[in-house]
Amino acid sequence: MPLTVKDVDGFEAARPRLGAIAYRLLGSASEAEDAVQETFLRWQAADVERIEVPEAWLTKVLTNWCLNQLTSARARRETYVGQWLPEPLFDGDPMLGPADTAEQRESVSYAVLTLMERLSPNERAVYVLREAFDYPHREIAEILGITEAASQQILHRAKRHIADGRARKEIDEAAARRIVEEFLAAATSGRTEPLVRLLTADAVSVGDGGGKVPARTKPFEGALAVAKFLRGLFKPAQSKRALLGGSPEVHVATVNGGPAVVAVVDGRVVGVMCLEITPEGITAVRSQVNPDKLQRATEVWAAADHGEPLLHAF
Repeated sequence: MPLTVKDVDGFEAARPRLGAIAYRLLGSASEAEDAVQETFLRWQAADVERIEVPEAWLTKVLTNWCLNQLTSARARRETYVGQWLPEPLFDGDPMLGPADTAEQRESVSYAVLTLMERLSPNERAVYVLREAFDYPHREIAEILGITEAASQQILHRAKRHIADGRARKEIDEAAARRIVEEFLAAATSGRTEPLVRLLTADAVSVGDGGGKVPARTKPFEGALAVAKFLRGLFKPAQSKRALLGGSPEVHVATVNGGPAVVAVVDGRVVGVMCLEITPEGITAVRSQVNPDKLQRATEVWAAADHGEPLLHAF
């Protein structure tokens, strides 16, 4: 039976929530859009009149589709060129979903999305549904086909894995922006020492080029190693301008709820560097330069006003 206008409107009302769940599960906005579209196709094929709780039905279909994708993604990422990082989203993107609680904000932070790669598909699903969307364990158990007790145990395990990899307490937004500006000044100074002072001793730097843009296959570890890499990265060179198609404009932005450095060439986002900042300093630098994962960022960037760049790199 064809969907009625009411059925379509009901799905469209659920679309933002479904997209936000899928993005947290998959770490990819484009794959999340595919998940939502697949859910709509199944909604279209279902006997909607017999579905008692449409929200629960849609969430179950979407989540299980994402779980299948996560299982196959593990195999794909074994052959992924270099390090894999999530697709970054600018502040205000509806796919980021709710940000009313600390748990909701943390669940979509770039650091936690990266850490969630350590979780099994079920751990990831329970963590997202419970922490970000406050689903009761009874409903999560129904969605995943497990018991309530198992859901509670899985959440405990997932939270422990996330906590083990998390940095120390974060700092407020104003202080974070000031540190980002200091970071850029240090990175373009041509000297290593100012950068070392801003980094924690155990700082790491990870880059995702997806085999399409040069990026080191292993992380840099330790303040000195990270500082030397960043000093070289910001050093002017004609080869870098040729690779990117011009000299990047560098802005400070909020990405996945945290501070980031954004490089833009002729309106195209060519790099997003997410900084994990603690009271002790910058503890992680995660750079997304894979063009496949910057298409949505470019679209969102083009639709907003960002003012003058802080500097022109290279």
